[in-house]
Amino acid sequence: MPNPKAKVKENVTGRYYVDDTCIDCDACREMAPGNFVRAEEQGYSYVSKQPETPEEEDQCRDALEGCPVEAIGNDGED
Repeated sequence: MPNPKAKVKENVTGRYYVDDTCIDCDACREMAPGNFVRAEEQGYSYVSKQPETPEEEDQCRDALEGCPVEAIGNDGED
């Protein structure tokens, strides 16, 4: 389960986030390339843009559900 107290610092403000358990598997970046990017030096993903369209929302939800280590959270905040 994602930990909202362990969000990586690069996440933009909003309901979706990545926590520090990310293993840099690339799944989220493949499922929602417009919303997740890689922190190159740190070796993990983060939310670079919150979803703005229904398509992006679906992609972010798919990324959350497909994360193998449950590092992506949705805290419901805007």
